[in-house]
Amino acid sequence: MPLLGPNDPLPDLPRRVLVAGTSGSGKTTLAARVGAELGVPHVEIDALYHGPDWTPRPTFETDVHRFSAEQGWVTEWQYGLVRAHLAERADLLIWLDLPRTRVMRQVVRRTLRRRLRRERLWNGNVEPPLWTIFTDREHIVRWAWNTHAKTAARVSAVLDARPELMVVRLRDRAETAHWLGGPLRVAAGTVPHDSGA
Repeated sequence: MPLLGPNDPLPDLPRRVLVAGTSGSGKTTLAARVGAELGVPHVEIDALYHGPDWTPRPTFETDVHRFSAEQGWVTEWQYGLVRAHLAERADLLIWLDLPRTRVMRQVVRRTLRRRLRRERLWNGNVEPPLWTIFTDREHIVRWAWNTHAKTAARVSAVLDARPELMVVRLRDRAETAHWLGGPLRVAAGTVPHDSGA
């Protein structure tokens, strides 16, 4: 199946959806919106992965296999331990292919907000002190910069392995908004095909 864009109709109603993109690209926000549109649960994969003090939860893989066996779900496509498994189970992959500059603005703004407000994340975790961007090679801001190009290679590999998989590429907020209100809504049956949405 060819790569789909924001205007292309979805050939089938998706029920198991992955959202791919660099850290800070907006995967979780989009996944929640897609889940609401389709009426399927959004499983935030970070909440399954991160235990107290940012340690990986020992039940992570089991939890992912459990929810992915269900008929409907939306989650973010990350973590090497489960990435291949989720790709096998999905019937739609949404690729947030935002420019690096846009992603970096978003991830820096989010990191500052979370740290300055001491926002509680998964299992009580908070963002580390801002100075750790200089000392921690895996700091989220550095991670977003260094891994930006990897998503394209992963999507390409999935397309080679599963040519039947629906893959939608969205490159900015306008395309994302259009796709949510148009092709996705049409596939979900909340607007008719000839509505002009």
